Parts: sequence; C-alpha cells; structure tokens
Amino acid sequence: MLTVSEMTAQMTRQAAYIRALVEDVSDEQARWKPDADSWSILEVINHLYDEEREDFRVRLDLLLHRPSEVAPPIDPQGWVTARDYNRRDLAESLSNFLGERQRSLDWLRGLDAPDFAAEVVMPWGATYHPGDMAAAWVSHDLLHLRQLVELHWAWTQGTVVPYQSDYAGAW
Repeated sequence: MLTVSEMTAQMTRQAAYIRALVEDVSDEQARWKPDADSWSILEVINHLYDEEREDFRVRLDLLLHRPSEVAPPIDPQGWVTARDYNRRDLAESLSNFLGERQRSLDWLRGLDAPDFAAEVVMPWGATYHPGDMAAAWVSHDLLHLRQLVELHWAWTQGTVVPYQSDYAGAW
C-alpha cells in the first residue's frame, strides 16, 4: 500500500536520479533530439517541472480536499512547443524542477493522514481514487527516467561513429 512516507522517499530518490542524468550534459546534447517526434533532455526536464507544479500536485490536492471541483485544463504535449522548452537554459530548468519537487515533497509530508482509498466520481462518471493519482505521480518520473536514459543511449550511438557498440549488448 502506497504511503506518503514511501511516496516521498521514492520521489526524492527519483529526483536525484534525474539530476544525475542531466546536470553535466552539454548545451548541445541537452537540445538534441534523435528525430522530429522525440523530446530533447531539456524538453523532458521542463515537462517534469510543469507537471510538478500544474498537474500532479494540483490534481491530488483536488481529489483529497475538493473532489467536486473540476481540475484546470492542461496540455503537456502542447506546452513543449508553446512554452519553447528547448530554448531554455538546462541548469536553470533543472533547478526549477528540483525546487518544485522539494515544494511537492514538503506539501506531501504536510498532509494529515490522506485518504488515498477515497472514491471520487469524476465528471465523466468513472470512479477514481486519490491513490491512483499518487501512484501515477510516482510512476511518471520513471517513464521520464527511461526516456532520459534512451536519449543518452541515442546520443552516445551518434558520438561513437564510425565504431559500433554491439559488444555492449542489445539495446
């Protein structure tokens, strides 16, 4: 069963992993994309920042404390270009994300026995639980950690040419 203590511990570790994967990346690599449909490292970090402050914490708060209120609209995919993530500074973007993550951790630790099992009927009729949002929040980092590792892999494959890394194993 997911608890606030387990959630904050995992989110703290995951923020450290994210930091480790991006803090020493060059500006060129931070903006690089393997193809037109992929995100850059910089776009991933700014997405995490905006999701932290405009999505998960907001929605979990509503589910726990004001379940009848409708959540504000979000457009995570559209924000990538509308907010020009790829033109931002990586160090500043990482700092923004880590600061916002700390605010989330502080907020979570301040919750007084949240009822993650409460049933909330959503506007479209489905039943949802605050625990579902908490689980999605914790899992969201992992999706983007995988994405960051894949970006590092793809970047590395381009930098080792004309050599091949097949001996390392199959990706």
